[in-house]
Amino acid sequence: MISLDLQQWVNRTEVQFDDATLAPAAMLAATLGRQDNFETGSVLPPLWHWLYFLPKAPHNEIGRDGHPRRGGFLPPVTLPRRMWAGSRLQWNGELRIGDTLRRTSTIESVETKYGRTGELVFVCVRHEVARTGGAVVLTEWQDIVYREASKSSNLAERPRGTVTVPAAAPREWQQSWEPDPVLLFRFSALTFNSHRIHYDRSYATQEEGYPGLVVHGPLLAMLMMQLATEKSPGHSVSSFHFRGLSPVVDSSGSFDVCGAPGGDGTKAEMFVQAAGIRSTEGQVSFHHLAQR
Repeated sequence: MISLDLQQWVNRTEVQFDDATLAPAAMLAATLGRQDNFETGSVLPPLWHWLYFLPKAPHNEIGRDGHPRRGGFLPPVTLPRRMWAGSRLQWNGELRIGDTLRRTSTIESVETKYGRTGELVFVCVRHEVARTGGAVVLTEWQDIVYREASKSSNLAERPRGTVTVPAAAPREWQQSWEPDPVLLFRFSALTFNSHRIHYDRSYATQEEGYPGLVVHGPLLAMLMMQLATEKSPGHSVSSFHFRGLSPVVDSSGSFDVCGAPGGDGTKAEMFVQAAGIRSTEGQVSFHHLAQR
């Protein structure tokens, strides 16, 4: 049962404003090895809105894990481990570099569950992104999960939900990535993500029980989206959903971003594979640019 204190956060709303400036997009392109020549007015690639509306908690309000301390807009869940479990997104138009944006965030639900690893709290936040004074262009439902501290001495133990990749999994597209510390550091910096599991190896392994530095879930989602859009010219993205199944860590070596188009070309099934394990999966839906 949801505690009364946490339930009181449901329907809480926060409004933020930001400018989709050029520099973060240019730096992310460099981080991912892209050759984009962005300028004011360029279309922002799908998911790159994550470069904006970044958390700005003062240093004295940062918790031990590197996240801002609990409370404020998000509910004050006391469980120590917090992860971005996945998102569902819908586009009604394009965001462009130079746009002034408004994001309205609403807590849709707070739910407590109990699993193999103990107590879990799931928080769903709906973000609606619009150009200032305009209609909503992008709606995202973000799923955040809070977990108990690791109780296992086996740092390589696979969490619940891990599945091996079926032999018949479609993978017409495949691209390998090396999760070196520089890539992880640069992505953390660009998204102002100070969660220590991504750059502090001793904290990641000794405090949270991971076998190495953890690759950001949003980075994996961006790489799936990037591959899907590169392989689908003449189409624009209408929706995307993804979920994390198992963490990708740098100690496992390179990982593969894989996918295949749907039968009618309007969808793409995507997944990330690391050390023989499917770690993240998602689906991109498209419509032809002539339909816009």
